[in-house]
Formats: sequence, structure tokens, C-alpha cells
Amino acid sequence: MAWARLIVAGLFEVGWAVGLKYSEGFSRLVSSIATLAALAVSMVLLAQAVERIPLGTAYAVWTGIGAVGTALVGIVLFDEPPGLARLGFIATILVGIVGLHLTGS
Repeated sequence: MAWARLIVAGLFEVGWAVGLKYSEGFSRLVSSIATLAALAVSMVLLAQAVERIPLGTAYAVWTGIGAVGTALVGIVLFDEPPGLARLGFIATILVGIVGLHLTGS
């Protein structure tokens, strides 16, 4: 259950990171509220996950999910260039996440 919470926390991290773009510097009320709500949910779930998963592992996986998800959303929604090198480094982060999961519980 802790790993499921950690994964969902990472997905909410993607949500709040993308929300930063839509909030336009917290100048748009609804987007700002949604961003802050996603941030709060992400933090609560991360805090719950670290009760069972080592802190370093949980934090690295959480940020890795956030980084990979946010980079992919940037490519899909915001027309950021994918580039072969960029996709390769995203894949490298994914390998690290899987490795930490396999060795960190």
C-alpha cells in the first residue's frame, strides 16, 4: 500500500507542476487553487509513504515520477521538443525509479 501511495503522490506532483504553468504565476484563481490542492495531496501521500519506505528511496522515486511525468506532459501538451537525448534521459530516470523500487522496499 505504501508503494501505491507513493506512485499516486508522484502523479499528484505532476499535477501541481503542470498546474504552475496554468496558474500563470498564481494569478489565475481556479488554477492556483487546483495547483495548491494537488501539492497538498502529493505531500500528504508522500508523508504516509515514508512511514514504510526509506526516506531516500521514497523521495527519489517521488521526484523521479514527477520529473518524468512533467517532462512527458510538457512534450504532449506544451509542444516541448522531445529530442532523442531528452527521451533517453527520461528513460534513464525511469530505470532509476524501477531500480529503487526493486531494491528499496
